[in-house]
Amino acid sequence: MKLMWNRKGTDLAVMIARLLVGGLFTFSGFVKAVDPLGTAYKIDDYLIEMGLSQLMALSLPLSLLLVVCEFMLGMMLLLGLWRKVTLRLTGLFLLFFTPLTLWIALTNPVEDCGCFGDAFKISNWETFWKNIVLLAALLLLFLKQERITPLFGKRMAPAATGWVLLFALLFALHNLHRLPMFDFRPYHIGASIPEQMEVDPELADIYETVFIYQKDGVEKAFTEENYPWNDSTWTFVDMRSRLVREGIKPAIEDFAITVLYPDIESGSLTVGSDITDQILLEPDWLFLMIAPSLEEMELRYLDQFKLLHRLAVEEGYSFYLLTASPIDVVEAWKELHRTGFRFAIADERVLKTMIRSNPGLMLLREGVVINKWDDSQLPDTLPFDDSMEAPQLGDTGRLLMLSLLLLIPLFLLKWLEMRSARREKKLR
Repeated sequence: MKLMWNRKGTDLAVMIARLLVGGLFTFSGFVKAVDPLGTAYKIDDYLIEMGLSQLMALSLPLSLLLVVCEFMLGMMLLLGLWRKVTLRLTGLFLLFFTPLTLWIALTNPVEDCGCFGDAFKISNWETFWKNIVLLAALLLLFLKQERITPLFGKRMAPAATGWVLLFALLFALHNLHRLPMFDFRPYHIGASIPEQMEVDPELADIYETVFIYQKDGVEKAFTEENYPWNDSTWTFVDMRSRLVREGIKPAIEDFAITVLYPDIESGSLTVGSDITDQILLEPDWLFLMIAPSLEEMELRYLDQFKLLHRLAVEEGYSFYLLTASPIDVVEAWKELHRTGFRFAIADERVLKTMIRSNPGLMLLREGVVINKWDDSQLPDTLPFDDSMEAPQLGDTGRLLMLSLLLLIPLFLLKWLEMRSARREKKLR
């Protein structure tokens, strides 16, 4: 009886470890595959901090490799396929990333490790301890790998593996060449940009003013309650702000747009006024063509942007091209293409966060994101009515559709395997 309970306990522990490691790897790979370009940007951040910016050309291929490998390893553990190979590869994966996450936690080169994309943010130390837990669970799986029951036999295992690989790759490529199927960023469709720029004052950072005074060559810090304003023996040196309590930061902190105007005398573009409030308070349709880099901008659909710009202007709606390119580059691009666009500049990181396309188009009204399009899916015309709004399938509907797309072929393969086994049994 005791032996039976020991076996059951071991089987339960193996199942929990398998679900933990396989589930986290699958989830991590999936949410990063939702936005492989965002993962590439995060890799860029790390390379810059490491002084390896010359390798940034490899960021996107590394991103695709990372998200597909994570999803594959997670699914292989959940399905119990190729146990020895899967466990070894998962172990190598964790043995590489655990020391890396320790370095990140100690040095804090970037605030967000990006291990769950934009879907779920945890601190760098939480990321490190998560990997320690995964290593412990993986060690158990190594020691008790014979207890991992595969869901497919040797005949169907290659087909199941191939389908999971194909699904992961196609899903990542779809999100790379189209806008991400799930948008976890603060500029998603339906989001109010002004609301994302605010935070409850009671939940915000709390600072206090510190006064530095000197007496007999010794400096001392005082607060507003006890500084020696009426003691002439103290000499005022400096006044500083000190963080007392770190609070919640707004989801959007650096959204700012500055318009470019033609100089009256030379006709060349010059920096104008800040139009952020104008953009966010516009009560009518407002179109933002977003191109973080004009030098790297895809020009295939530029004529379609020109058409939409003309139609918007004819209807009296504002249309801006937002870019982070230098003014001289904007000027040269303007002269070369003669589009008639009104240009404005914004931070490159903000523009890349707003839309994962260079260029892309965003429709706003009163600062609310009504719709977004990548350059290959621009509307053919502008009806300027409710049909401009994004179709509301919803994240739940898309997730259900993807789950069925992944699982139905696996169920079909399992059914074929069971049917084949029954036939062989009858023939015996």
